[in-house]
Amino acid sequence: MSTKIHLAVDGQGRPVRFLLTGGERNDITQAPALLAGFKPKYVLADKGYDSRDLVALIQSKGAEPVIPPRRCQQPRPYDKACYRLRNRIERCFARLKQFRRVAMRFDRKPRHFLAFLYLASIPMWLD
Repeated sequence: MSTKIHLAVDGQGRPVRFLLTGGERNDITQAPALLAGFKPKYVLADKGYDSRDLVALIQSKGAEPVIPPRRCQQPRPYDKACYRLRNRIERCFARLKQFRRVAMRFDRKPRHFLAFLYLASIPMWLD
């Protein structure tokens, strides 16, 4: 059983939305659902989220996409200084995976796993 955690994080690196999919799903398929209801200034993501459709969606929300282009894509400028802040997302994942229950995925039911993800994120909001 392989599960992928898709995560939206605020400017301080605190999780604001979780989505779960099968481990074989592509990241970009969940991007519109992660962005729904938010009006960010910037959207930081890795190369796996690089697509014209997603960039257009981000720009339609009035935000600036900070996504490096993939090698097979045409080069597109992005704010490299702002992209350095993406480590907050990776640190959020690292803090969540400090919990063995998250790292090993002991829960059989997705809703139980998702509930524990929310519980595991509480200390980040209290810091």
